[in-house]
Amino acid sequence: MYAVIKTGGKQYRVQAGDLLVVEKLEGEPGAAVAFGEVLMLGEGEAVTVGAPTVDGAVVSGTLLETRKGEKVKIFKKIRRQGYRRTRGHRQFESVVRVTSVAGAGKEAKWEGTIDLTPKVILDARARGLGDAAVPATIPAPVEAAPAKAEAAPKKKAAPKKAAAKTEEGEA
Repeated sequence: MYAVIKTGGKQYRVQAGDLLVVEKLEGEPGAAVAFGEVLMLGEGEAVTVGAPTVDGAVVSGTLLETRKGEKVKIFKKIRRQGYRRTRGHRQFESVVRVTSVAGAGKEAKWEGTIDLTPKVILDARARGLGDAAVPATIPAPVEAAPAKAEAAPKKKAAPKKAAAKTEEGEA
């Protein structure tokens, strides 16, 4: 069973067990997410199209993480003027595991398990370092370096002598 849902201004075709990357959703990792705006349901040849949505249809999922997406580069240029500007932008996105598609008296569930292990630990395991290589907490801030010994004060230049006054009329 599959469904076409609308979220974040875009439409997605999903079925139970799919991993879905959508615009940013509010919530912590592991939170349940429900998409109520189901535009179409289908199973084999049987298709139910909503007008505009299918009544009573719900797609449920679990929020796995919220992250930044790929960088989009913005480049502006005015030729022959020496004007060039480069900027970048990374949009927030959420990763959702679809756990069930329900509607029209039917329901399709995903029977797998959801792993919320942080990416740092997964990377350490992939490199063969194991979980022991990953610190359990964020390390404490590094202490400030000891102050340097003060250097000897610089000698001041001797004041300039005033020019000798001459009296007029002396010869």
